Amino acid sequence: MQNSDEIWALVDAKKERFIDLSERVWDSPELLYEEHESARLHADALEAEGFAVTRSLGGISTAVMGEAGSGGPVIAILGEYDALPGLSQRAGADRHEPLVKDGNGHGCGHNLLGAGALAAATAVKDYLQRHGLPGRVRYYGCPAEEGGAAKTFLVRDGYFADVDAALSWHPMSFNGIIPPLTLAVSMVDFHFTGQAAHAAVAPHLGRSALDAVELMSVGVNYLREHVPQDSRIHYAYLDAGGRAPNVVQAQATVRYSVRSLRAADMRDLVERVRKIAEGAALMTGTQVQSRVVTAMSEMLDNPPLYRLLHDNMARLGAPVFDDADRDYARRIHATLSPEAIAAAFAGAGVEPDGAALHEGLVPLEARGVPMLGSTDLGDVSWVVPFAQAGQATHALGTPGHTWQITAQGKSPAAHKAMINVAKALASTVLDLMKEPKHLAAAKADHAKRVAATPYVPPLAADAQPHVP
Repeated sequence: MQNSDEIWALVDAKKERFIDLSERVWDSPELLYEEHESARLHADALEAEGFAVTRSLGGISTAVMGEAGSGGPVIAILGEYDALPGLSQRAGADRHEPLVKDGNGHGCGHNLLGAGALAAATAVKDYLQRHGLPGRVRYYGCPAEEGGAAKTFLVRDGYFADVDAALSWHPMSFNGIIPPLTLAVSMVDFHFTGQAAHAAVAPHLGRSALDAVELMSVGVNYLREHVPQDSRIHYAYLDAGGRAPNVVQAQATVRYSVRSLRAADMRDLVERVRKIAEGAALMTGTQVQSRVVTAMSEMLDNPPLYRLLHDNMARLGAPVFDDADRDYARRIHATLSPEAIAAAFAGAGVEPDGAALHEGLVPLEARGVPMLGSTDLGDVSWVVPFAQAGQATHALGTPGHTWQITAQGKSPAAHKAMINVAKALASTVLDLMKEPKHLAAAKADHAKRVAATPYVPPLAADAQPHVP
């Protein structure tokens, strides 16, 4: 791939500093709402590049924003930098070698995501300054994507109100746009309060909160038969009431994640789960209180913007890998199951070709069968036109949230892919700024969709980020 576009050369001119940023974030993996070092690194990098920086955006101490330029449209590029628990891993290894037992690790590649997005924003800033063009590029450093829904809070509180369009990317097995298909989700804690008692001497005086949680689980299991087929319900015990079986448990808390392809269905399903909790409390003589921890909407499509992003990726070309990159990918491949590799190809809608790294571009019209998750980018897509790219930073078929992703997070192949997608994002931002027809088409499509189905924020006005 040749740097035939000036904007691509501007990305390359500073690529080493953003590769270094990605590695420094990898070296300090932090969980949702605890990304203090990662947020500082991003804020410092923005200031060093001449952006006007807002730290603690929206009152969230690990959210940052940088803006450069004046006049014209506001185009946002979104980055992330939160890690995951239990995925500590030695970089460059092809076997499980935690650096810290049960430690954190960048098992979703967000160290690359944030640095690559910031590299794109910086190149756009430099281009606008060099040519004296109107337009504002804005970088959002977004924490807590892994279950914290920071973007949903920022959207609710109006921090995207003046944005004309937004872009992002994510480390993937394949190069191509990421289809705008995600599940709306609400995460709700149910806290039961009962009455402690001696379980042998006076069991009749006890009212077990743990019994209530278990009865709730039974009820939800029966509910699973009667939900839309694209819905999911998961749960985890946060507090089982204690470790002494001879004491009736007076407190117990369970967390439920309720997902559906449409936010309206998700809201209906949450209410059905609430009624089951109330029934469990009634049966056990306990009391129940519920609290929404996080919530996210499904992704809203925007074909004009996705097409523009895809066209820039096609014009740019895929990352250029070498034999060392391919060799490491093959060694990672050897640690994966055939089912995981096959699922990756099925999800992308392309035929397996025996390669360990993707060196092409998934066609825009490809129709895969992805397993759907949730992201707070969904809420951004409801308030501004949004599109997201995927870039092959790791071996084909590597499942997300695994030690293998962490291991590949500092590899030369990952760095090449990160810089490559930064060029595609930067090119797309310039198209939106320099050719009004592109932005007009994206905004018209967005307005039509929101008029047909108005956005309903999934978080209550008084909900607050669940900071540990």
